[in-house]
Amino acid sequence: MKALIEFIAKSLVEHPEEVHVSQSGNGSRVRIELTVAKDDMGRVIGKSGKVANSIRTLLRVAAEREGKQATLDVIEP
Repeated sequence: MKALIEFIAKSLVEHPEEVHVSQSGNGSRVRIELTVAKDDMGRVIGKSGKVANSIRTLLRVAAEREGKQATLDVIEP
């Protein structure tokens, strides 16, 4: 799941070297934190949060395939 979020984020931003993804959690619950460059925040969040919500949907599907629950937090730099 971490690799999926990293791939999506690096595909969207102009500064892929500044994309950092961390994964934490135990058991069936996973929390993924995404940090990007300040200039790329708009690209990752999108208008009215549509891009971020789409990424969360993909993450939720990937997590369910593994029998887990996952949440995504976009951290401001």
